[in-house]
Amino acid sequence: MKVVIIDYQMGNTKSVLRSFEKFTSDVIISSDSFDLQSATHIVLPGVGSFADGKRHLEEMGIIPSLFHEVGTKKTPFLGICLGMQLLASVGNEVKETAGLNLIPGVVKKLMPTNDMPVPHVGWNEIKIKQNHDLLEGIKDDTDFYFVHSYHFVCDNPECVIATTPYTTDFCSIVGYENIFGTQFHPEKSQVSGLRLIKNFLSL
Repeated sequence: MKVVIIDYQMGNTKSVLRSFEKFTSDVIISSDSFDLQSATHIVLPGVGSFADGKRHLEEMGIIPSLFHEVGTKKTPFLGICLGMQLLASVGNEVKETAGLNLIPGVVKKLMPTNDMPVPHVGWNEIKIKQNHDLLEGIKDDTDFYFVHSYHFVCDNPECVIATTPYTTDFCSIVGYENIFGTQFHPEKSQVSGLRLIKNFLSL
């Protein structure tokens, strides 16, 4: 096993690293395409804006390698928060920006209500829409930790593994073949988050 956490200057790589190190010592933070070639699992965490995240990935020159490893070789991939949103076809944060289009869809702003402000910050439950090995041992209505103002609207409802009720029922876990994303932060979600990470490493 070799886990590569992509460093593209968009946040919380060290906390993600510590969570994965609970299950394997063979995990690194890297922005080197060469490291992706030998990875058994690839993780794209992130906080910040969609436009900045995509620009940083482009400036690093890592996108072609990411497409090859994830799209062609089918290496298991996990996007976290912004990393999940970047899987989409397009994002609308700051300006309209093309995403990686690994799972077709659009990233839209959450619309606040009187009793549900945006950004969405804190613990909230997931509603499981389909059984999946990624959720082995995780029950419906389990709480995870969220910090976000935008959400992923999938073109294909079959890619939605779980939703979360907050201003709307938004997609909180997305998945297609070997590609997965969580809108919440598993590295900040205590026991349940660690279980999801363990499940991902078993894929």
